[in-house]
Amino acid sequence: MKIVKIQSHVLQYDLPEPLGYSQQYYAKRSAHLVEVTTAEGVTGWGECFGPGNIALANKAIVERVIQPLILGMDPMDRDVIWHKVYNLLRDHGQKGMPMQSLSGVDIALWDIAGKVAGLPIHKLIGGAHRTDVSVYGYGMMLRPGESVDNLAARFVDEAAEIKDMGFVATKMKVGLGPKPDVKLAEAVRKGVGDDYRFMVDANHCYTTSDAFYVGRALQDLDAYWFEEPIAPEDHDGYRELRAGLDINISGGEAEFNRWGWRQILENRGLDIAQPEVCALGGISEYLRVLALCHAHFTPVINHVWGSDIAVATNLQLLAAMPPLPGGLHPWEPMLEFDTTHNHFRDDMLEEPLNIVSQVKNNNGTVKIPDKPGIGVTPNLDFIKQFEIT
Repeated sequence: MKIVKIQSHVLQYDLPEPLGYSQQYYAKRSAHLVEVTTAEGVTGWGECFGPGNIALANKAIVERVIQPLILGMDPMDRDVIWHKVYNLLRDHGQKGMPMQSLSGVDIALWDIAGKVAGLPIHKLIGGAHRTDVSVYGYGMMLRPGESVDNLAARFVDEAAEIKDMGFVATKMKVGLGPKPDVKLAEAVRKGVGDDYRFMVDANHCYTTSDAFYVGRALQDLDAYWFEEPIAPEDHDGYRELRAGLDINISGGEAEFNRWGWRQILENRGLDIAQPEVCALGGISEYLRVLALCHAHFTPVINHVWGSDIAVATNLQLLAAMPPLPGGLHPWEPMLEFDTTHNHFRDDMLEEPLNIVSQVKNNNGTVKIPDKPGIGVTPNLDFIKQFEIT
């Protein structure tokens, strides 16, 4: 087989209302899909992490940098391709956008491999440890100009709605400052009641001292995890927070490849690892990172953000994830699912995943797709409708 074309599709539309988190507000939803075509007519799909202008920059890397390096190569040689691209880009970016771009290409190559074999990706990895997976729904995002009191009132209602939809847990955003953020967390606890998991995502907005202030309040609220409380580069701060707080410290979505993850894990700063397959180097590198996490006895709950291509890819990976530790009642992963407005999650596939209805009807779980590759096919007319240049 031979690779004859690699094409990026950057999709975008205007949201009904702006959404935000601790770093920015945004008014457009975007997604970056990668399509790899072979001479034999087999096509694979992947996704690169990164919104808006980041996606447009990654498009240039995919098409103008990576494509010339691997045209004519056998798409089944995934590991050879991965290391060729990484080694030639090493001087120009061991993290960030080059790795995000490589991720989308690598996922598409795995999709091709599954289609050629007639098997879902979880079979290529080694089989399914589970045929369905629990799903948590996140929402409670910030909105520009909304007062703390109005945000808190909305968070009460939105958290209760996500619980009523059947999700096994929920996650909120913070980022207004330590005291108002605690008020928002109290609102979410009020909305879901006492016996329901909720998590808090700070998107690395705090100093270590402020993270301790918020973390102690979250302990009292029995929050399940405190995600990215401080800057991802601050490995010592993560270790201090993990040692000083009685709440799970999670993170890792902003880390790349096995070498970056080795530093995090050896530092013992995380209770829960959250690798992002569409950013860290694709499925090939994700599997190495997963092995590192389990070698350090650190459980994994994948970070998931993007279109249904990302969701489907993560379902394959969650199926193939070994339990840690093993036993009659092992610790189990969850699928992260964005409940905010997202056409690329709801309307992009020829056969929708129907996550929300599955969650409602299956006690908070969804089935793992068993069709070849990542198990889904995007609608090309839909892509043309939302594609930008």
